[in-house]
Amino acid sequence: MLKVRFAPSPTGPLHIGGARSALFNYLLARKEDGVFIVRSEDTDLERSSRESEHNIMEALRWLNIQWDEGIEVGGDNGPYRQTERLALYQEYTDRLLASGDAYYCYCSEEELEQERQDLMAKGETPRYLGKCRHLSAAERQTYEAAGRKPVVRFRVPEGRQILINDRVRGEVVFDSDGIGDYVIVKSDGIPTYNFAVVIDDTTMNITHVIRGEEHLSNTPRQVLIYQALGLPTPEFAHISLILNTEGKKMSKRDGDTAVIDYQAKGYLPEAVVNFIALMGWSPPGEEEFFTLEEMTQAFSLERVSKSPAVFDLNKLNYMNAHYIKQADPERLTDLAVPYLREMGAIPQGTLSEEERAWVTHYVQAIINHLSYMAQVKDFVHYVQGGEAPTPEGEALEILQGEQVPAVLDLFVEKLKSLEAIRVDTVKPLFKQITKETKLGGKQVFMPIRIALTGQMHGPELYDIVPLLGLENVLSRLAGTKALLAGSR
Repeated sequence: MLKVRFAPSPTGPLHIGGARSALFNYLLARKEDGVFIVRSEDTDLERSSRESEHNIMEALRWLNIQWDEGIEVGGDNGPYRQTERLALYQEYTDRLLASGDAYYCYCSEEELEQERQDLMAKGETPRYLGKCRHLSAAERQTYEAAGRKPVVRFRVPEGRQILINDRVRGEVVFDSDGIGDYVIVKSDGIPTYNFAVVIDDTTMNITHVIRGEEHLSNTPRQVLIYQALGLPTPEFAHISLILNTEGKKMSKRDGDTAVIDYQAKGYLPEAVVNFIALMGWSPPGEEEFFTLEEMTQAFSLERVSKSPAVFDLNKLNYMNAHYIKQADPERLTDLAVPYLREMGAIPQGTLSEEERAWVTHYVQAIINHLSYMAQVKDFVHYVQGGEAPTPEGEALEILQGEQVPAVLDLFVEKLKSLEAIRVDTVKPLFKQITKETKLGGKQVFMPIRIALTGQMHGPELYDIVPLLGLENVLSRLAGTKALLAGSR
């Protein structure tokens, strides 16, 4: 049975690159009726935290990437935190020491740094040259009597070609002579990544390892450990780096890189999942919008590119805007409420039926202007009390047209004659005014829009008027007339 895993280090939030790795593992597991495991690589004791671990799990759940086994769900191959598996790692360490594939190293940090500097001065790749490879028992005893705490190093075989058939990158060959004997257990007894990950993948029966390209250089070290222990090697698939639009590796300078940042801004999870899936995976055909179920059916490693993916925020915004337009109005209302409360546009506590209906109408009125839900804050000034923003430039010039006072007066007259201010009652007024004044539509619509909002563009007028309410509309129109009277 196919088994894959996602194994984040809980030292911070889930980033976009990690989310993509998790997604590709999830999709392959679902496509092949396999098992998807999520575990925690928490051996960085200083930086790891249970809080970060829980936040990563919550981000995965928000993206609807559900796992079958692992952290917070349990399973038959636990525990799923590396710090809770130290006894298991010790068993395999003892096997490698007994077979001579690993040894104790007592070199100090100063000695290692000097060796590194000497190699670099010769133009060679820094690596451990094996000073402690053949220590006698007496030499070991001397070091220990001096209080030196050893690390455990893996004995890298010399003159070996390490071949990796990568499902994404094809055949990749490494030379063992360029690696040097590497540490597998630190002096405090904590295993290093390259050792622990092999034991975890082996004991959890992982068949496919799908991860970021940055791990490719670690793979020969891991393969050597598999071989030394006589263990089957999983299939590897190293997916490309994610670059910014300038072709450089993504960083905080490029904006938000954590999934939680996009959740906080009101991006829809299905849009984020769709977007990150297309960073490195090319679905068949021309379609670009996929549900998670559709992605599962279409996904294959053969269509994952080894070329770098590009994180294009404009593309994400375009995709999210599409999903917003498709979303249920009640769901969008729920998403909008916290942002509107934050700026005091709606009251705290449970909304009345009328208040909630106002939010729903407001969101639908501005839906074509939204790339993400936090932007609902940007349009409140159109539809809430107080004075409209003062028009400037071309907008002010339009208001100074000689037909404007008559248009505004007729609009007020018709509004006051309505029994109720609703979209269906307001919408016909504008055609009535154009007909009675014999003016073009733009000469009617534009002055009224600017008088009410101070802007030449924005939501539909027949939405703005009911959202503002009669009292606010009349107040804003009176303010505009006063402004015009003062400028004439």
